[in-house]
Amino acid sequence: MSRAGLLSPQLAIYIFGGLVCAGIDVGLMQLLIANHVNPFAATTAGFLTSLIVNYLFHARVTFKNVTSAATFTRYLCVVALNYVITLGIVAISLSLTGVALYGKLISLAVISVNGFLLGKYWIFKAA
Repeated sequence: MSRAGLLSPQLAIYIFGGLVCAGIDVGLMQLLIANHVNPFAATTAGFLTSLIVNYLFHARVTFKNVTSAATFTRYLCVVALNYVITLGIVAISLSLTGVALYGKLISLAVISVNGFLLGKYWIFKAA
């Protein structure tokens, strides 16, 4: 992949959409934890809430692809992988620091790279 490809407008749009969805995800997680919801349930709620917003934004804005059952199915495969990665990193964070937020923030960086590459080259790949 060329350096120019990494600095593309498409990547900037992806990052913007990801930040909006991360705000939804982390904000809801923290709100629920503050209200004494189990950290794993709170992590799950934030993740699932931002899932639909994320799919629609990236399908229509970032990758300019018509949504379909096939793209949504591939998207859900990536979401499942990213969910497992997120829970694993949150679990490590909880065991090391007792704070879920640290793991959540670290996981966002990891799953962002994974999501962009799989989104561009697999989920929304132009036919």
